Amino acid sequence: MQITVYPFNKVLRESMVIVPPPPTRFTLNEWYLNNRIRYRACLDQQQLADKILAECERGQGIIDEVTALNKREVDHRITEKISDIQFVKDDIVKQRKEVCIEIDNLTTYNERIIDAMNALREEALKICKKCIIFREGRVGIDLCHDDVERELIKEAEMIEASQAMLQRVLEQANEQIRRLRSTTYFMDRDLEDKDNVTKIDYQNMIINERSFNLSMYHGFTPLDPANITAEEWQQYTFKNLERAAKEINSARSLRAYVDTFLKQVIDDLWSQYHVVNEAFRRRIEEIKEAKTKLEVMHNETARQANEMTRNILKLEKSIVEKEGYMALAHTRLGRRAQRPGMELCRDLVETKLVNEVRELRENCFMLQQMLSEAQASLRYLLKTQIQLEEDINVKTNTLKIDEVDCMTLRQSMDYHAY
Repeated sequence: MQITVYPFNKVLRESMVIVPPPPTRFTLNEWYLNNRIRYRACLDQQQLADKILAECERGQGIIDEVTALNKREVDHRITEKISDIQFVKDDIVKQRKEVCIEIDNLTTYNERIIDAMNALREEALKICKKCIIFREGRVGIDLCHDDVERELIKEAEMIEASQAMLQRVLEQANEQIRRLRSTTYFMDRDLEDKDNVTKIDYQNMIINERSFNLSMYHGFTPLDPANITAEEWQQYTFKNLERAAKEINSARSLRAYVDTFLKQVIDDLWSQYHVVNEAFRRRIEEIKEAKTKLEVMHNETARQANEMTRNILKLEKSIVEKEGYMALAHTRLGRRAQRPGMELCRDLVETKLVNEVRELRENCFMLQQMLSEAQASLRYLLKTQIQLEEDINVKTNTLKIDEVDCMTLRQSMDYHAY
């Protein structure tokens, strides 16, 4: 059998009971001192509480007054802001109305420019080119590069140059309209933003601390995200108004320029129109004068040709008559050549007959030469007459083209500034 042995100290500790120490004993003086300390602490806490209560009441009154003052100040600022926005909106609306008026005016001026371009292209230029084409129908020597053709070509070039300049002015007007519309776009956006701000501020103005649907914000992003200063806000609106005023002035200047430009173009075209008509008038007078002279010369040539024809007939008749005299002289000489013996002598009759034959031969030769010259002259006269008739026909054709076709067509030309 095994015996368990326990240590003595362990048994002793298990059997011992822990006894608490006796309470502390204070003296009577300590008791009085402790009471005085408690009284003093209580009085100090009461005085501090009274001071805190008075301070809280005073602070609460100040805070309530400051809060009410801040609310009144905010309400006043909101009212001022609404008034300022309304004033600016009135300025923007007024400026926008002027911009819209300028857009309408420039649109009307665009129509004027387009009408002027169409009139130049469809009427004036076509008439001018038709006149040039008509004058290509001239024939012969009249198909020359005269003053009329030079002035017509110059007129066509002026019309085409005027169209090109009007096209550039039209592009400038379209660009100005685009800029004005861009200005209205920014003003409309500004007005829309200011309308929204006015609604927001008006709603803020009518609510108070006792209104329903008030809420406290406990988010992480700040409630004051505005990063634009009041000066920047005013400058933005001012720049829009300034830009609108600048574009309005540019539009008005452009309209004045269009008026001046259209007047100058029309005046220049009218001036060239009169120059061309004056060239036509001078050319028609020259052609008529030349035609009259040719007709006079034609009549004179015809008269001379008739006289030359009669002269040729006379010469032929004279030659025929002289041939009769020649035959008579030859017959007489032939018969006298049959004289017998000594009677065949060169007497005065023989000499006279021989001289008569010689003179008749010379005279016939002279008459033949005169007949040849007369016939050649007649041929030249007839040829000249034919040439004169051709020239007269050429002049008649030119007169028909210039005086009838071109001048009648040019009477329908009309330039105006629309």
